[in-house]
Amino acid sequence: MNHDLDIARSVTPRPIVDVAADLGLTRDELILFGDIKAKVRLSAYVDRSGMSNGVYVDVTAITPTPLGEGKTTTTVGLVQGLARRGKRAVACIRQPSQGPTFGIKGGAAGGGRAQVVPMEDLNLHLTGDFHAITAAHNLIAAALDARLMHERDFSDQGWAARGLKRLRIDPHSVVWHRVVDTCDRALRNVVVGLGAKGDGVPRQSGFEITAASELMACLALADDLVDLRRRIGRIVVAYSMDGQPVTTEDLGVAGAATVLMKDTVNPTLLQTLEGQGVFVHAGPFANIAHGNSSIIADRLALKVADFVVTESGFGADIGMEKFFDIKCRASGLVPDAVVLVATIRALKMHGGGPRVSPGKPLPEPYAREDLGLLEAGLPNLIRHLEIVRRFGVPVVVAVNQFPEDTRRELERLRRAVHEAGAVAAVADHWARGGEGALELADAVMDAAARPKTFRFLYPLDAPLRQKIETIAREVYGADGVDYSEAAQRDIERCEELGYGRLPVCMAKTHLSLSHDPALKGAPTGFTLPVREVRVSAGAGFVYPLCGEMQTMPGLPVHPVFMDIDIDAQGEVRGIS
Repeated sequence: MNHDLDIARSVTPRPIVDVAADLGLTRDELILFGDIKAKVRLSAYVDRSGMSNGVYVDVTAITPTPLGEGKTTTTVGLVQGLARRGKRAVACIRQPSQGPTFGIKGGAAGGGRAQVVPMEDLNLHLTGDFHAITAAHNLIAAALDARLMHERDFSDQGWAARGLKRLRIDPHSVVWHRVVDTCDRALRNVVVGLGAKGDGVPRQSGFEITAASELMACLALADDLVDLRRRIGRIVVAYSMDGQPVTTEDLGVAGAATVLMKDTVNPTLLQTLEGQGVFVHAGPFANIAHGNSSIIADRLALKVADFVVTESGFGADIGMEKFFDIKCRASGLVPDAVVLVATIRALKMHGGGPRVSPGKPLPEPYAREDLGLLEAGLPNLIRHLEIVRRFGVPVVVAVNQFPEDTRRELERLRRAVHEAGAVAAVADHWARGGEGALELADAVMDAAARPKTFRFLYPLDAPLRQKIETIAREVYGADGVDYSEAAQRDIERCEELGYGRLPVCMAKTHLSLSHDPALKGAPTGFTLPVREVRVSAGAGFVYPLCGEMQTMPGLPVHPVFMDIDIDAQGEVRGIS
């Protein structure tokens, strides 16, 4: 049994109705899934919409190693620390995908004494949202392929006689793949429709992981069930022979897809190891999607808590920028503070340390003091601080402490943050829970009380090129942008079709501030390549692809699932 699971099972979770009661939520507002997890009805927010909001904090990070730097652990630890200071605090996090849980990284329940319980449920099926999204997404795919086949069989008059319009879908323009919540590289590229005429129209297609579905992004940005239905109806699945978008509404499948997802609008309520509430809603993908938990969960949490701590995917250059420019625009909410998670380990990597790989022991330089590597990696941290400041929000650097970190390394990091005009708090929540996050909690309370001048990075009415180039220069540090011919055509089509006023969701690697994962630290002197620009009309953003972006991960030689099993008593082992 692994360490995190051991700790989780050493604590008896509180009845979820008691956790809800602490937040002022009644039994009638819950949909119970046993004793320790529940969904919260959307009506709970509606009934409290006139109440004032609590303090809104976003947790982001520097450019991480492939192991991650503990954003979720820090989010949970901060909530526990705030609770120990007498504040009613709640975390809002995303539901983990089974892809990483069984693949490379493991789950996303936090860790040590700063985790969400029940961690096995969180990392697996939870309350079924991922399954509902998978079913709805694949229903849309089936409807599209059926329409492609039947369009060969009837003339315009034949469709009109059935009360329908012929869509004249171009089979080569289909952009809607199928999804499955498992890492399976063999499904990245497939051919569908092979066989007899009645088996469909042969065409090249593929699968993506469920977390990358546009339906997931729609759920995260929706106001309510009505808005979710509206967004699903706007989704573009293909284009007609004359270049017009074909939507789920055109296929007549938007309503049915929403029916499959009707319960997903209710966020799930879990708890930290120390009994504070945790809202879990929407999924984790932060490249072609915005990588943030839902607006619904944040709004509800802000009505029932003094402090709401949410988490953005990857670093400040990716998840946090999208949190501000996409999610905050959609929600109308303004953050009060940002927590920037940093680790000595990641900074050493940015300073030229050896490669860090999941499933392998940490190389020796990370296990001993090396002030030279740390010093060389500090520019990455400084760049991320500059990114946060561009949005006018107070920031605290949370140094997520590891056992191998030395006193001199931690002091050097503190000094660097101070010299950059910010505040650093060393946090030991993994080992000590909320007690280890008291310094961080105090720093966050101080930061949130300071004046802020929140601003977006770009105006929505700016041309798409200007938005893309603003992010490339001001966030990534690029000299400029190199558009492929395909990307230039895509931009022109987006603007012609009326999508030019949407915000931009840049799709790039999370392992570098640039588009190239090999460029560590704070790279300069590079040009950002944009090879393609796609539209997520339902979610409400345009996403440029910077380099090769993979939406269906593969499994490593030693996947995490090899360590997962179950005993005769039904206890799960090896999940993390």
